[in-house]
Amino acid sequence: MKILVPVKRVIDYNVKVRVKADETGVDLANVKMSMNPFDEIAVEEAICLKEAGVASEVVVVSIGVKQAQETLRTALAMGADRAILVTAADDVHTDIEPLAVANILKAVVDEEQPQIVLAGKQAIDNDMNATGQMLSALLGWSQATFASEVKVEGDAAVVTREVDGGLQTIKVQLPAIITADLRLNEPRYASLPNIMKAKRKPLDEKTPADYGVHVTPRLTVVKTSEPAVREAGEIVGSVDELVAKLKEAGAV
Repeated sequence: MKILVPVKRVIDYNVKVRVKADETGVDLANVKMSMNPFDEIAVEEAICLKEAGVASEVVVVSIGVKQAQETLRTALAMGADRAILVTAADDVHTDIEPLAVANILKAVVDEEQPQIVLAGKQAIDNDMNATGQMLSALLGWSQATFASEVKVEGDAAVVTREVDGGLQTIKVQLPAIITADLRLNEPRYASLPNIMKAKRKPLDEKTPADYGVHVTPRLTVVKTSEPAVREAGEIVGSVDELVAKLKEAGAV
């Protein structure tokens, strides 16, 4: 069984995001970039399935700028077998829209023929949470989103999902799209020997044109702005004073 894992290069989650002075987008100058955390969880789960003898090959794919090679090498160092980079933009500020990503991934799936596409539930830069669902619709495959546990049983996957009311366990027929939630696993750190080995693993470079897909954006970002600054709180001396303040504010 082959597992395909899409990964995205995003601003590292430890970095404080800053908006450009002209409000045209986020400032990426000299900013640390890394693999989207949910995608890292998906890579870890795919590797665990391979180590358990369920999968025979783990292929990672990234769609974006050429610098995403670093992200793919990280996945290879974690234990993925080979990588595909689809260079779809020259400017690091260009974000490929979910439908274009899904269309490219569909073409990759048609070529690679995996049984499972294991993706992060969303990217932390745009929080779209749409690519996995769009890919499922384009392929006509089963989907199991927000997975916190994955078990493969023959030609089906049993997936525990995180939903508003708690947990939901479903069984989906393979091939299927599965998107990883935060509590699915704890990604491993790549060891130095594996980092060195990753440099020799295959990494194919493609373009959207190779798959017959156009990535012309349909959306235009009008303005990007910082969240409103919260006003300072006020300390009161008693419950009665608190109630009086709330009444003045019209909260009670």
